[in-house]
Amino acid sequence: MTKLVHRFHPTVLREYDIRGIIGETLGTEDAYAIGRVFAYMLKARGGASAAVGRDGRVSSPDLEAALVRGLTEGGVDVIRVGLGPTPMLYYAAQTRGVDGGIMVTGSHNPPDQNGFKMVMLGKPFFGEDIREMGRIAAEGELLPAPATGADNDAPDVLSAYVARLTEGLFKTVAREPVVVWDAGNGAAGEALTMVARNLPGRHVLLYADIDGTFPNHHPDPTEPHTLVDLIAKVAEEGADLGIAFDGDGDRIGVVDGKGRILWGDQLLMILARPIIDRIPGATIIADVKASQALFDEIARLGGTPVMWKTGHSLIKTKMKETASPLAGEMSGHVFFADGYYGYDDALYAAVRLLDQLATTGESITAIRDGLPEMVNTPEIRIPCADDRKFQVVTDIAAKLAAEGAQVDRTDGVRVKVDGGWWLLRASNTQAVLVARAEAADDARLAALKGELARVLTAAGVEVPAALAV
Repeated sequence: MTKLVHRFHPTVLREYDIRGIIGETLGTEDAYAIGRVFAYMLKARGGASAAVGRDGRVSSPDLEAALVRGLTEGGVDVIRVGLGPTPMLYYAAQTRGVDGGIMVTGSHNPPDQNGFKMVMLGKPFFGEDIREMGRIAAEGELLPAPATGADNDAPDVLSAYVARLTEGLFKTVAREPVVVWDAGNGAAGEALTMVARNLPGRHVLLYADIDGTFPNHHPDPTEPHTLVDLIAKVAEEGADLGIAFDGDGDRIGVVDGKGRILWGDQLLMILARPIIDRIPGATIIADVKASQALFDEIARLGGTPVMWKTGHSLIKTKMKETASPLAGEMSGHVFFADGYYGYDDALYAAVRLLDQLATTGESITAIRDGLPEMVNTPEIRIPCADDRKFQVVTDIAAKLAAEGAQVDRTDGVRVKVDGGWWLLRASNTQAVLVARAEAADDARLAALKGELARVLTAAGVEVPAALAV
């Protein structure tokens, strides 16, 4: 019997994945321990094989090597799917007959950070699973010492994944779009280059070469400043729309022909229409950061809106519980179970959007013109230490409850008032609090921002300029 004792840095074991700063809170010894304990947990649940992928970060090859060593020494057979987006790893886990999957990725975090996203036996590996992983490692639980597992490459996964993205789509093309794509030097670049060749219309690619230093801009399409080049290129090309991805290709950003950003809730309004037409009453899930206008629009279309917790693993789990065909988050994660596998895949979401536009001949700019107007803030990220952020939200919730406020605790604090609402929650991936507010008019929005500033000040958190009235 081999005894493993390993203590992870307290900040890296997050609610639905593992994230840390390379050389400070996360390294190859952690990757090895993750592989070894994941193997132990997988075998205890009857599994024996796993797919492993990695993004383009400088640290990813070393982390992948240590991770695979841990998995194989734990007796699990590994297939390496190689460099690519996180959804490609999910695709391999669904289609290659394996029992689990681990993606080495820092997602949308800065270049000096990295992490791991995991699935086991067809389900997201998160929450209590990750906490159990930490306990097993720290307590030095006796692990079996089976024969070493196999370590094999699966070089054909990328081409199979790309082919799957367009399967069954573009049967009717009423209008061929002009599209600008921005891969942001992220892990989706090669897959994007391949799939764009097979799409109707004209396609212009920005930053499709994979470079883990992200030399052109930070790979997070929820940050407006990262979309500046995309918006400029859309104007230059006279394009119908622009599409951007985050660092590992599971989050999408969209701009229309006028350069206006379509946020996650607006995109979900558009994507939900044909699904609800085919499936009346369909459950459409969105996270707590989404606009009330989205939930109202889903109901108006004849669907069943559900507000749920932020987090890709949490949303995927809720989709299975409710048999939802479509879900989305403000952060740009879009989940299709309708015709697909139910995980977040920005490339697939983009292809489905283009299929919808090509089939109907509609302009996304015209669609955007017809969406309900929303007077709101974007996501406001407020620095707050990882070891403090959750307690801040808990304290604010208790104070508001004592004041008699109408508080929804689905995820963080969402406070509903006449003519609007505001939200404050702790991020599960960064050392920040996330705030958002929406109102019927500018005056009411200013009042809600003032209320947010009040509760933050009382909690000892510095109020950001974005909440200045």
